[in-house]
Amino acid sequence: MNELVFFINNVVIAGSVTGSIYAIGAVGVTLIFSIMRFAHFAHGDMMTFGAFMVLLLSTAFPGAGDAFGVPAALVLLPVAMALTALLAVGIDRAFYKPLRAHGVKPIVLVIGSLGVTLMLQGLIRLFSGTGGQSLYVDDRKEIFRLALPFENVRVPVVITEPQLYLFVITVLAVVGLHFFLTRSRLGKAMRAMSDNPDLAQASGINTNTIVAVTWVIAGGLAAIAGTLLSLDVTFKPDLSFFLLLPIFAAAIVGGVGHPFGAVAGGFVVGFAETLAVFNWSVMLRPFRDSLPEWLTQGGNLAFVGTEYKIVVPFFILVVILVWRPTGIFKGKVI
Repeated sequence: MNELVFFINNVVIAGSVTGSIYAIGAVGVTLIFSIMRFAHFAHGDMMTFGAFMVLLLSTAFPGAGDAFGVPAALVLLPVAMALTALLAVGIDRAFYKPLRAHGVKPIVLVIGSLGVTLMLQGLIRLFSGTGGQSLYVDDRKEIFRLALPFENVRVPVVITEPQLYLFVITVLAVVGLHFFLTRSRLGKAMRAMSDNPDLAQASGINTNTIVAVTWVIAGGLAAIAGTLLSLDVTFKPDLSFFLLLPIFAAAIVGGVGHPFGAVAGGFVVGFAETLAVFNWSVMLRPFRDSLPEWLTQGGNLAFVGTEYKIVVPFFILVVILVWRPTGIFKGKVI
């Protein structure tokens, strides 16, 4: 049972946390691709920008969450979402819209997004510095240790306060996005434009409005993902470096242009990472008497070391592109 609890802490909970972050980030990437047909490499930096806005707001109003009994960062998150959405719309108007007006190919927009990435990274580092900072400005992160009612179990199930918020907000975001895309007029117009932009425009759909709404949703989701990740660990200006490849891998695994596929892809990539770095020798302890000696001598039996965790989504990305380019849910081929 102790080994099972260890597995729950280091795989089930950790994989769910990582998968939730990747899922929220991948939804924004796949929405942008489905509407504007280009891979937005600056999305990871929008996530970092959203978390940085929360850090600034929490520093300015550290007692904002006292009345609600939650961290100030969580109360101020909607403001950061609005600011990140405004940034996303502004980036589109300043950089991408002029390029689209000239009828450039998608690869030019991709190169442009790399330039936007460098600019955002430079601005964030200029104002935040290069070190890590906690979003818990005047508070401490609560850690819940749940003891199981078994006599021989000495290890508790450990879950943190931000992880609970992450699970709840992820469910609310996915359910809210589902109802928006399937029930609202704007959501149906977005789906129509994703399927056939020319036909959607000929049908009277205001494509400029759809593009703006897409950026607003992508920016808001980016702020959520960046903030919740920074709450659980710490804010770093190079956050996007560790997020960009996994969220693109998640979007491609689920099916590019398919929002709910991006959610599934996020959890696939998140659990794959977690399982790859998990020390499987712990799970073999109860069977030490019936296994070869080299398996029971201890040490780390992980598939890859923690420092090479970033290789896992890259490997998944290559396999999916070769084996099934449309992803799990048969999205668009890039």
